[in-house]
Amino acid sequence: MTEITLVLPYALPPPEMARDLIRALKTPALAALLSRHSDARTTKFDNNSRVLPHEAWLSHALGLAPAPDHPDTGAPVATAAMRGCGAELAAAAANGHWFIVQPANIQISRTHSLLSDPRALRLTEDESRSLYDIARPYFEELGMPLLYAAPELWFVRADDWSGLRTASPDAATTQYISDWVPEGERARDYRKLQNEIQMLWHEHPVNEARHGRGLQQVNSFWLWGGSGPVTPALAPLWVAADGAPSWMQALAAPERRAPDVARLLADPANNATAVLAELIPSAQTGDWADWLARLQRLEQEWFAPLLAALKEGRVGRVTLVMSHRHDWMTISSSKLAQRKFWRKQNLNILLSTVRP
Repeated sequence: MTEITLVLPYALPPPEMARDLIRALKTPALAALLSRHSDARTTKFDNNSRVLPHEAWLSHALGLAPAPDHPDTGAPVATAAMRGCGAELAAAAANGHWFIVQPANIQISRTHSLLSDPRALRLTEDESRSLYDIARPYFEELGMPLLYAAPELWFVRADDWSGLRTASPDAATTQYISDWVPEGERARDYRKLQNEIQMLWHEHPVNEARHGRGLQQVNSFWLWGGSGPVTPALAPLWVAADGAPSWMQALAAPERRAPDVARLLADPANNATAVLAELIPSAQTGDWADWLARLQRLEQEWFAPLLAALKEGRVGRVTLVMSHRHDWMTISSSKLAQRKFWRKQNLNILLSTVRP
């Protein structure tokens, strides 16, 4: 029988705001799935892995990394993402050690530097191509091919840098960069190249034009996700485009990048996993009114239809993987579990990550 897993980054409200946000939610279907469950587990996430819980969970689910409670999980997703970026990049991913390279804006002050949310750049194809074309010779001079996939998604082969310990952009965003920069034997080489590219882009016409339009300048790049050749994913993955960065979308086949409940129920694999990332941008920026609105939309488009399908027996199990920065929760429900009428339908289980 069909089993559906929804991965919901930042669907767990932050502990300091959980009670207020839960009071504001009107999501009876989500409440039914959460309170009338057959299994529920909450796990404290080890941030030493330098990625977010949903990134570590995805890496493990795709067979790329150990379980996300491993102390140094990381997210070796570069070559897996390359497979979803066309034949040329998929062929290149078959050899060597590749990293994701993302154009970035770093805010610099007297005391610290911060990485801006990469989504806020909104780079156009022409802008990204111009910056890529001028940067590529500097990478290739070091024997590191740089490949273009999308405006905010490039890849570089750097076999000698395979030991670098890197952090994902979403993990580093709004944090002090000094705690998240690449570490390892070749970290100095990385910083030297990064400084050269920063100077190269400093007064580039693309940045001058963006400055004139009041947009963030692309003054650096972020390198992460290093991995060697990988085998195909163990399970079919669907990824919704809204809120999901390009690397995450590329983990799914092109025909699996616009999921809805009907398409998941019709998936011949019977066990479908869908990543719904639309809560990430509002959570990263602390826009909790937008977070509430987006979660209400998920209630209408996902939770209510899946609850109905569960009760009707059209799906055997629904599992929700919900996370915030420091914890993740896995909750499963079935048709039998929905008959537990004595369990009051509420969202109180989301308070389990609130520390006394």
